Amino acid sequence: MSQQEKTKQKKKFQLPDAYVILFVILLLAAILTYIIPAGSYERETTEDGMDVIVPDSYSQIDQQPVSLIDLFSSIQEGLIGGAGLIFLVLTIGGTFAVIEKTGAIDSMIMKTIKRTQNREWLLILMVAALFSVFGGLGIIANSSIAFIPIGIILARAMRMDAIVGVSIIYLGAYSGFAVGFLDPQTTGFAQQIAQIPLFSGLSLRLVLYVIIVGATIAYIIWYANRVKNDPQKSILSDNPFPKLEEKSMDDVDEKLTSTQLTVLLVLVAGIAIYVYGVFQLDWDINEMAGIFVALSVITALISKMGANQMVEEFLNGAKRVLYGALIIGMARSIVVVLENGQVLDTVVHSMAVVLEPFSSVMGAIAMFIGNGLFNLVVTSGSGQAAIVMPIMTPLADLMDIPRQVAVQAYTLGDGFTNIITPLSGVLMANLAIAGIPWTKWLKFALPLVGIWYVIGTIFIVITVLINWGPV
Repeated sequence: MSQQEKTKQKKKFQLPDAYVILFVILLLAAILTYIIPAGSYERETTEDGMDVIVPDSYSQIDQQPVSLIDLFSSIQEGLIGGAGLIFLVLTIGGTFAVIEKTGAIDSMIMKTIKRTQNREWLLILMVAALFSVFGGLGIIANSSIAFIPIGIILARAMRMDAIVGVSIIYLGAYSGFAVGFLDPQTTGFAQQIAQIPLFSGLSLRLVLYVIIVGATIAYIIWYANRVKNDPQKSILSDNPFPKLEEKSMDDVDEKLTSTQLTVLLVLVAGIAIYVYGVFQLDWDINEMAGIFVALSVITALISKMGANQMVEEFLNGAKRVLYGALIIGMARSIVVVLENGQVLDTVVHSMAVVLEPFSSVMGAIAMFIGNGLFNLVVTSGSGQAAIVMPIMTPLADLMDIPRQVAVQAYTLGDGFTNIITPLSGVLMANLAIAGIPWTKWLKFALPLVGIWYVIGTIFIVITVLINWGPV
């Protein structure tokens, strides 16, 4: 076989880019608006200003298929709709580039690595457990994007791969988010719709949280050790850090200078201020972006970096994450098409019709699995709650399923498939920042999702059998 033929064969089997995958899904979504009957539920606004559907109000409406121009303009609508998160990603990328220029993060990580020499598992456990707590509190699900660069640098210092770096932060946060033991936007909102006491059932949720997070950390450590012992067993063996500049961490001075220490303290203070703002001042991603812009300016002042150099570093950092930022809008455009085609409510209504004849145990499991499938399209936690919980609450009563179980079936269903759906802007942004192809991430994450589903199914069955109440 000639060299030219070999080259052609390699090109033939090249994995499609994430944007190509999403565009194909966008086309399929547009086609579905011609096939699935259009339908709509009536909506009402809650005291908190959230629009929820009115049960038993579903009716079919005239078909509203998406035209060719609507298909392409949906990408623009998706970019506009995801603008807040898109610009947050760009801001975070720019800020971390400014901070990295000081060498503070590299030195801190090397110092930490040296202290946990030959005990990398302990470092993975501590970092992932910390982020799982933030995820369970609903603080840092979408905001996990901000910490992906640190996770990747940490993984490189431990001689692992980018998948480990993303997992420590992202899977740590989302294992806690999936349970949502004190998350006001998922568990709290769903309980409000189900009319059960806010954050009731906390003790059992904490048990589930420990099991899910424990299984997640064990899985990450297993993979990390596998890669550490034999780099060829990495799913990214050909290029373990696709988006990270090739540089040795061996030359990094683990001794922190006073300037670097001050920069790190300012970074921690900024994050602490944001956490306080989330709980006390109802802050969102706009305030987070503002804090990161302030951090870049303060870092430049502390390190005596010139204004022009700061701007240059900031823009270089933003360029590195531009791919991941724009993919958020691309993922959102698919939901725009399905919403404009008025088919999402039809899907929810069909789920309700299918579930009604089931027994309580099988019905609860079906709710759990059905929510996971629905979350492949609607990845917003509160958005999904607003759509499915008004239907699932009366349905649970009819099937003798405790409302507390219905809430948890929604929460787990919403959380578990977030880490594999290409329609999740957060996932695709994280992967793009790390340079991990979605197909390779899927190969890594699918077994973990399977483990989560086994644990979740057992939990759902037990809670139905014990008639888990609102206590």
